[in-house]
Amino acid sequence: MNETSKTNLIPRSLFVFAVLYGGMTCIAGILGAKQVALGPLAVESGIFPFLLLVVLSSSVSELHGRDVANRLVRFGFIPLITAIILIQIVLALPTDPGMYEPAKEAFPIILSQGARLMFAGIIAYGVSQFLNVYIFSRLANMKGAMLTLRAAIASALSQVVDTLIFITIAFYGERPIGQLLLGQGSAKVVLSFLLVPFLIVFFVKLGRRLDRD
Repeated sequence: MNETSKTNLIPRSLFVFAVLYGGMTCIAGILGAKQVALGPLAVESGIFPFLLLVVLSSSVSELHGRDVANRLVRFGFIPLITAIILIQIVLALPTDPGMYEPAKEAFPIILSQGARLMFAGIIAYGVSQFLNVYIFSRLANMKGAMLTLRAAIASALSQVVDTLIFITIAFYGERPIGQLLLGQGSAKVVLSFLLVPFLIVFFVKLGRRLDRD
Protein backbone atom coordinates (compact mmCIF):
# COMPACT_ATOMS: atom_id res chain seq x y z
CA MET A 1 0.00 0.00 0.00
CA ASN A 2 1.48 3.39 -0.97
CA GLU A 3 1.76 6.39 1.34
CA THR A 4 -1.17 8.24 -0.29
CA SER A 5 -3.50 5.32 0.36
CA LYS A 6 -2.40 5.14 3.98
CA THR A 7 -3.13 8.82 4.64
CA ASN A 8 -6.63 8.50 3.14
CA LEU A 9 -7.66 5.62 5.41
CA ILE A 10 -10.34 6.35 8.01
CA PRO A 11 -9.12 5.46 11.51
CA ARG A 12 -10.68 2.18 12.58
CA SER A 13 -12.15 3.67 15.75
CA LEU A 14 -13.83 6.45 13.79
CA PHE A 15 -15.36 3.97 11.34
CA VAL A 16 -16.70 1.70 14.11
CA PHE A 17 -18.02 4.59 16.21
CA ALA A 18 -19.66 6.24 13.18
CA VAL A 19 -21.53 3.04 12.30
CA LEU A 20 -22.74 2.67 15.90
CA TYR A 21 -23.61 6.37 16.05
CA GLY A 22 -25.82 6.14 12.99
CA GLY A 23 -27.65 3.15 14.43
CA MET A 24 -28.30 4.95 17.71
CA THR A 25 -29.87 7.95 15.95
CA CYS A 26 -32.38 5.58 14.34
CA ILE A 27 -33.26 3.44 17.36
CA ALA A 28 -33.64 6.27 19.88
CA GLY A 29 -37.07 7.35 18.66
CA ILE A 30 -38.38 3.77 18.62
CA LEU A 31 -37.19 2.93 22.14
CA GLY A 32 -38.63 6.22 23.37
CA ALA A 33 -42.12 4.71 23.02
CA LYS A 34 -41.59 2.92 26.33
CA GLN A 35 -41.10 4.43 29.77
CA VAL A 36 -39.01 2.49 32.24
CA ALA A 37 -38.77 2.75 36.02
CA LEU A 38 -35.25 2.96 37.46
CA GLY A 39 -35.88 3.08 41.18
CA PRO A 40 -37.56 6.44 41.78
CA LEU A 41 -36.75 7.63 38.26
CA ALA A 42 -39.24 7.27 35.41
CA VAL A 43 -37.59 7.87 32.04
CA GLU A 44 -38.38 7.20 28.42
CA SER A 45 -36.11 4.50 27.07
CA GLY A 46 -34.80 6.67 24.26
CA ILE A 47 -32.43 8.22 26.79
CA PHE A 48 -30.15 5.16 26.60
CA PRO A 49 -29.27 5.48 22.89
CA PHE A 50 -29.10 9.26 23.32
CA LEU A 51 -26.57 8.85 26.11
CA LEU A 52 -24.59 6.58 23.80
CA LEU A 53 -24.71 9.31 21.15
CA VAL A 54 -23.25 11.71 23.70
CA VAL A 55 -20.55 9.25 24.71
CA LEU A 56 -19.64 8.44 21.10
CA SER A 57 -19.38 12.08 20.01
CA SER A 58 -17.28 12.87 23.11
CA SER A 59 -15.06 9.85 22.44
CA VAL A 60 -14.52 10.92 18.84
CA SER A 61 -13.70 14.44 20.05
CA GLU A 62 -11.16 13.03 22.51
CA LEU A 63 -9.56 10.72 19.93
CA HIS A 64 -9.81 12.71 16.71
CA GLY A 65 -10.62 16.30 17.63
CA ARG A 66 -13.62 18.60 17.87
CA ASP A 67 -13.99 19.19 14.11
CA VAL A 68 -14.27 15.48 13.39
CA ALA A 69 -16.81 15.06 16.21
CA ASN A 70 -18.92 17.92 14.82
CA ARG A 71 -18.77 16.27 11.39
CA LEU A 72 -20.02 13.04 12.96
CA VAL A 73 -22.97 14.92 14.46
CA ARG A 74 -23.78 16.51 11.10
CA PHE A 75 -23.69 13.14 9.33
CA GLY A 76 -26.00 11.81 12.06
CA PHE A 77 -28.85 13.82 10.51
CA ILE A 78 -28.74 11.53 7.47
CA PRO A 79 -29.80 8.22 9.13
CA LEU A 80 -32.12 10.12 11.49
CA ILE A 81 -34.09 11.84 8.74
CA THR A 82 -33.95 8.79 6.47
CA ALA A 83 -35.42 6.62 9.24
CA ILE A 84 -38.23 9.13 9.82
CA ILE A 85 -39.10 9.21 6.11
CA LEU A 86 -39.05 5.41 5.78
CA ILE A 87 -41.25 4.98 8.85
CA GLN A 88 -43.82 7.38 7.38
CA ILE A 89 -43.76 5.53 4.05
CA VAL A 90 -44.26 2.14 5.73
CA LEU A 91 -47.11 3.50 7.86
CA ALA A 92 -48.82 4.88 4.76
CA LEU A 93 -48.62 1.58 2.86
CA PRO A 94 -51.62 -0.79 3.17
CA THR A 95 -51.34 -3.44 5.86
CA ASP A 96 -51.35 -7.11 4.89
CA PRO A 97 -54.70 -8.54 6.11
CA GLY A 98 -52.91 -11.65 7.30
CA MET A 99 -50.59 -9.75 9.63
CA TYR A 100 -50.62 -10.92 13.26
CA GLU A 101 -53.50 -9.00 14.86
CA PRO A 102 -51.85 -7.57 18.00
CA ALA A 103 -48.85 -6.49 15.92
CA LYS A 104 -51.16 -4.90 13.36
CA GLU A 105 -52.61 -2.58 16.00
CA ALA A 106 -49.40 -2.03 17.95
CA PHE A 107 -47.14 -1.12 15.01
CA PRO A 108 -48.63 2.30 14.20
CA ILE A 109 -49.04 3.12 17.90
CA ILE A 110 -45.35 2.54 18.57
CA LEU A 111 -43.92 4.07 15.40
CA SER A 112 -46.31 6.84 14.43
CA GLN A 113 -45.21 10.33 15.44
CA GLY A 114 -46.77 13.62 14.52
CA ALA A 115 -44.85 16.18 12.48
CA ARG A 116 -44.43 18.30 15.59
CA LEU A 117 -42.71 15.49 17.52
CA MET A 118 -40.45 14.65 14.58
CA PHE A 119 -39.44 18.29 14.19
CA ALA A 120 -38.79 18.52 17.93
CA GLY A 121 -36.59 15.43 17.81
CA ILE A 122 -34.46 16.71 14.92
CA ILE A 123 -33.92 20.14 16.50
CA ALA A 124 -33.20 18.70 19.96
CA TYR A 125 -30.73 16.20 18.50
CA GLY A 126 -28.75 18.81 16.60
CA VAL A 127 -28.55 21.43 19.32
CA SER A 128 -27.78 19.04 22.18
CA GLN A 129 -25.15 17.02 20.31
CA PHE A 130 -23.26 20.06 19.03
CA LEU A 131 -23.46 21.55 22.53
CA ASN A 132 -22.08 18.36 24.05
CA VAL A 133 -19.06 18.38 21.72
CA TYR A 134 -18.48 22.09 22.40
CA ILE A 135 -18.59 21.78 26.20
CA PHE A 136 -16.52 18.59 26.25
CA SER A 137 -13.86 20.19 24.04
CA ARG A 138 -13.74 23.43 26.02
CA LEU A 139 -13.37 21.56 29.31
CA ALA A 140 -10.38 19.76 27.82
CA ASN A 141 -8.47 23.05 28.13
CA MET A 142 -8.87 23.03 31.92
CA LYS A 143 -5.77 21.74 33.66
CA GLY A 144 -6.47 18.62 35.68
CA ALA A 145 -9.97 18.15 34.24
CA MET A 146 -10.52 14.39 34.18
CA LEU A 147 -11.96 12.68 31.15
CA THR A 148 -14.83 11.23 33.15
CA LEU A 149 -15.74 14.57 34.75
CA ARG A 150 -15.63 16.41 31.42
CA ALA A 151 -17.86 13.79 29.84
CA ALA A 152 -20.37 13.78 32.70
CA ILE A 153 -20.67 17.59 32.81
CA ALA A 154 -21.00 17.90 29.04
CA SER A 155 -23.58 15.11 28.96
CA ALA A 156 -25.66 16.51 31.83
CA LEU A 157 -25.79 20.04 30.41
CA SER A 158 -26.50 18.94 26.85
CA GLN A 159 -29.21 16.52 27.98
CA VAL A 160 -30.94 19.24 30.01
CA VAL A 161 -30.97 21.41 26.88
CA ASP A 162 -32.21 18.44 24.84
CA THR A 163 -35.10 17.98 27.28
CA LEU A 164 -35.99 21.68 27.28
CA ILE A 165 -36.05 21.89 23.50
CA PHE A 166 -37.83 18.61 22.80
CA ILE A 167 -40.57 18.86 25.41
CA THR A 168 -41.21 22.55 24.75
CA ILE A 169 -41.52 22.13 20.99
CA ALA A 170 -43.41 18.83 21.20
CA PHE A 171 -45.88 19.51 23.99
CA TYR A 172 -46.14 23.24 24.76
CA GLY A 173 -49.79 24.27 24.53
CA GLU A 174 -50.90 20.64 24.38
CA ARG A 175 -50.35 19.69 28.03
CA PRO A 176 -48.63 21.03 31.18
CA ILE A 177 -44.89 20.59 30.70
CA GLY A 178 -43.43 21.73 34.05
CA GLN A 179 -43.39 18.34 35.76
CA LEU A 180 -42.36 16.62 32.55
CA LEU A 181 -39.36 18.95 32.19
CA LEU A 182 -38.36 18.50 35.81
CA GLY A 183 -38.71 14.72 35.80
CA GLN A 184 -36.99 14.04 32.49
CA GLY A 185 -34.26 16.62 33.11
CA SER A 186 -33.47 15.27 36.56
CA ALA A 187 -33.35 11.69 35.31
CA LYS A 188 -30.98 12.58 32.48
CA VAL A 189 -28.63 14.47 34.81
CA VAL A 190 -28.50 11.56 37.24
CA LEU A 191 -27.87 9.02 34.49
CA SER A 192 -25.24 11.28 32.94
CA PHE A 193 -23.20 11.15 36.13
CA LEU A 194 -23.88 7.46 36.83
CA LEU A 195 -23.37 5.95 33.38
CA VAL A 196 -21.41 8.32 31.16
CA PRO A 197 -18.10 8.27 33.12
CA PHE A 198 -17.84 4.49 32.79
CA LEU A 199 -18.92 4.51 29.15
CA ILE A 200 -16.51 7.25 28.08
CA VAL A 201 -13.54 5.41 29.62
CA PHE A 202 -14.59 2.21 27.86
CA PHE A 203 -15.04 3.79 24.43
CA VAL A 204 -11.88 5.89 24.54
CA LYS A 205 -9.85 2.83 25.54
CA LEU A 206 -11.60 0.78 22.86
CA GLY A 207 -10.91 3.46 20.26
CA ARG A 208 -7.22 3.63 21.11
CA ARG A 209 -6.95 -0.13 20.96
CA LEU A 210 -8.72 -0.27 17.58
CA ASP A 211 -6.40 2.36 16.15
CA ARG A 212 -3.32 0.71 17.62
CA ASP A 213 -4.25 -2.70 16.21
